[in-house]
Amino acid sequence: MNTQHVDNDLWAGLPTLDEPTGEDEAAPDVWEDPIPLTGRRDLAPFPAHVFPAWMGEFVAAVAEETQTPVDLAGSIALAVLATAAGGRSVVHVRGNWREPTNLYTVVALPPGNRKSAVFALLTNPLYDAEKQLKAAMQPAIVEAEVTARLAKEAADKAAARAASADDDKRQEMVATAVGLAQTADTLTVPAEPVLLADDSTPETVTSLMAEQGGRLSVMSAEGGIFDIIAGRYSGAPNMDAFLKGHAGDRLRVNRQSRREYIDAPALTIGLAVQPEVLQDIGKVKGFDGRGFLARFLFSLPKSMVGERKVVTDPIPEQTAATYAARVIDLTLSLAEWTDPAVIQLASGADAALIAYQERVEPQLKKRGGKLGHITNWAAKLAGATARMAALLHLAEHGGNGYAHPVTEDTMCAAIELGEYYTAHALAVFDAMGADPVIGRARSVLDALRDNRWEDVSRRDVFTALSRSEVPTVADLEPALALLEDHGYLRSYQPERTGKRGRPPAPRLLVHPGLRGGGR
Repeated sequence: MNTQHVDNDLWAGLPTLDEPTGEDEAAPDVWEDPIPLTGRRDLAPFPAHVFPAWMGEFVAAVAEETQTPVDLAGSIALAVLATAAGGRSVVHVRGNWREPTNLYTVVALPPGNRKSAVFALLTNPLYDAEKQLKAAMQPAIVEAEVTARLAKEAADKAAARAASADDDKRQEMVATAVGLAQTADTLTVPAEPVLLADDSTPETVTSLMAEQGGRLSVMSAEGGIFDIIAGRYSGAPNMDAFLKGHAGDRLRVNRQSRREYIDAPALTIGLAVQPEVLQDIGKVKGFDGRGFLARFLFSLPKSMVGERKVVTDPIPEQTAATYAARVIDLTLSLAEWTDPAVIQLASGADAALIAYQERVEPQLKKRGGKLGHITNWAAKLAGATARMAALLHLAEHGGNGYAHPVTEDTMCAAIELGEYYTAHALAVFDAMGADPVIGRARSVLDALRDNRWEDVSRRDVFTALSRSEVPTVADLEPALALLEDHGYLRSYQPERTGKRGRPPAPRLLVHPGLRGGGR
């Protein structure tokens, strides 16, 4: 999908200025082609320069070798950092405000964009780190298994002896058997370390997080996880693990077979999907209302298919080796933390974040705010920015990043990422139809086409629309203003027909293309 033209179909089929129309060629007012309601957002590429050199160079090299947008590798790289640090670190913003360092990212690109190849290049070091963690844990697992088995056998034997003991010794032997059984029950076998899971069910994700001390990462070059969460296979949506796994809220599940308690879950999700998947999930009941979609950092880059080089520069070996070593080192250095490492903000970093929050806040207004129609998403922007700042900080300083505060420069880099993801979120939610003003504007266009008006009053337009969609004339005004900005309408003030009474209400001229004309 071309992100610069998300909704060109609104103008499809209308005559162009070059087509003969039968109208008077000397007509004084010439109408130019209107701008489609959505799809003309200028989306800047991913700012890979915000990464430390070792990661930025690798991201750029991957994009070059695979001939894919840098956005793809950049967003996956953030998810890689979140996988390494999530659940093992938090950033202290101010007061009682702390943010975990896990993220949800999703990149939308059409088929043929080598998403799987980019995923493999970025995530391979995580699988290598996972292998090292498993090898290091294996002796402890074996020892715990043997100890638990021997303890259970001792308890079983003690219970058998107590059952056959004489009355004078039975009470003492029962007490011994009970004590041994209680000891056996307290012995647990450590779970084999798991960092990554594929498209897993909510139940599997919950169980894995419980086993892994609360943290897990779901990384996939497909969008099947959305189908699973939506309940397409189970029959009912199940979002709790994914909602609480992002926020770090306590998660408790009581099942017939087991109870699972996770005090501070930290789930990371990194996905690359086809654009149609985002349009589909926008229609899933409950996804937006419960804030599930608001947790994602969306990227909607322009596909390079059709413009790719055939012979590309390979990733330099040293660049790849450095990337792998740094990701593995960060993952292993934080793996043993049970209480998360606390990352502090320097005063300049906090001041930069405060200034950013003050700039964003007015944009959240429901009426007139640039982000008013996506407040669920935008209200989480400051927290997401703080998380990204902590991850950039850890990428720079490694596992001992807790010993240094996040600098103002690092926070400004995270804010640049926040601006990038805000622009792309607006485009994504446009495609999902999240903005009611755009929806009403489309309905107005339908009414203008159906009635073939050349000159119309606001009242007549309002009367032609559904009250459920446009309850008042005040609700209609933003849609009319949008259509005027895009060149579908022109507002004008009719001349008075007499000297008394109120001046006539402003009226609207309609683009000739909407009624079959051309000029």
